[in-house]
Amino acid sequence: MDPETAPPGPRELQHPRFARQYLGIAAEMDRRGGAAHRRRLLEGVSGRVLEVGAGQGRNFGHYPRTVTDLVALEPEDTLRAAARRAAAEAPVQVTVVAGQAGELPAGDGTLDAVVFSLVLCSVSKPDAALAEAARVLRPGGQLRFYEHVRSQRRLGGLLQDAVTPLWALAGGGCHPNRDTVATIRSAGFTVDRSDRFGFAPVALMPPLAHVIGLATKE
Repeated sequence: MDPETAPPGPRELQHPRFARQYLGIAAEMDRRGGAAHRRRLLEGVSGRVLEVGAGQGRNFGHYPRTVTDLVALEPEDTLRAAARRAAAEAPVQVTVVAGQAGELPAGDGTLDAVVFSLVLCSVSKPDAALAEAARVLRPGGQLRFYEHVRSQRRLGGLLQDAVTPLWALAGGGCHPNRDTVATIRSAGFTVDRSDRFGFAPVALMPPLAHVIGLATKE
């Protein structure tokens, strides 16, 4: 199916007001250091790659030319339209498609890498999304992840728990209190690298716990 004429994404995953705001938020985030984080996330990735929840495509410019085939999955219509524009300027060939994290458009064991970038916080069932990633990856394939996660400090974690209901409502379903690395391990991946750091995506926001990591399918 031609991605330009594909049907819109699922209605329950449409957040047009948040998506329009996020176009600006993501640009500021990259200026404040997010672009460097994206480069770290994607350094050395190669072969056939699927990016889950590609947003407006701000990762596309950081993929190395060792990537031979990149499919970018984005269910939100506003963000997917922006991602298609970004794909035209990418250094690698990118196909942007609609779809959901729980139903990845790839056969069993056919991919070299799956990338999650600021998306496991917002999917309704992160364990199901990671099970799908495990299904489509070949043995030894890589899971690349860049996420904001639950603070390791007790007070910080409790504060995240308190604000999560309102945060999720305003932020397109984002849950900042998830222990994403533990969920990745529970899905059967070996976490080879997990670098935690504090980062404030926009001005006047306190730093949030983030992680950039690499896991492999056994």
